[in-house]
Amino acid sequence: MIVPNHVAIIMDGNGRWATKRGKERSFGHLEGSKTLEKISLYAFKKGVKVLSVYAFSCDNFKRSKEEVDYLMNLFIKMFKTKMKKLKDKGIKIVFSGRKEPLREDVLKAMDKISFDTKNNQNGILNICLNYGGQEELIDASIKIANDINTNKIDIENIDKELFNKYLYNDLPVIDLLIRTSGELRVSDFMLYQMAYAEFYFTSTLFPDFNEEEFDKVLDAYDKRDRRFGSIKEN
Repeated sequence: MIVPNHVAIIMDGNGRWATKRGKERSFGHLEGSKTLEKISLYAFKKGVKVLSVYAFSCDNFKRSKEEVDYLMNLFIKMFKTKMKKLKDKGIKIVFSGRKEPLREDVLKAMDKISFDTKNNQNGILNICLNYGGQEELIDASIKIANDINTNKIDIENIDKELFNKYLYNDLPVIDLLIRTSGELRVSDFMLYQMAYAEFYFTSTLFPDFNEEEFDKVLDAYDKRDRRFGSIKEN
């Protein structure tokens, strides 16, 4: 079986999962955090080298203060406790997104787990927090413009590979994008990196997205004909 090198997941449906069970949305986010830990460990065990997950978008700050505060506190708890297994497995944890307006205690927890895992080499978990694909392209363009103005780079040398180095993290292109919950859109997620990604949409809500579901996705990916614009000869 061909295992994708870089898998990205839009972890959607936590709130709806809880509402369907007559519980508050926060309960769904808590269950989703447990699923993230299990799926991350399983994905790396299956041979995935890079896993990018959409944890919180820039637009998610439009939600109620109560829900945003709960999520921020949950992130801190996750980074301090649930990431330990990944750390012990040799997984490097990085973050993509803007720092503003994240709380100082959230940023400190992010910096701590990033520092503690910076030398790990068995895989990369890229957590996209306060992230937007359009914002990433804007921020990269600003950094490139500044480096051109200070003569650090020559405009003639800009290509796809160089541009990628100006993104929040210099990661391989996405091979497979998974979105749970039945929504059929990418919601401003890693737009540059998914240029040739295979898409897989499932109606399964993220808290129910288990190892068996992940295997189904890998099996479907294995059957895809990836040509990257060329034609395969028989």
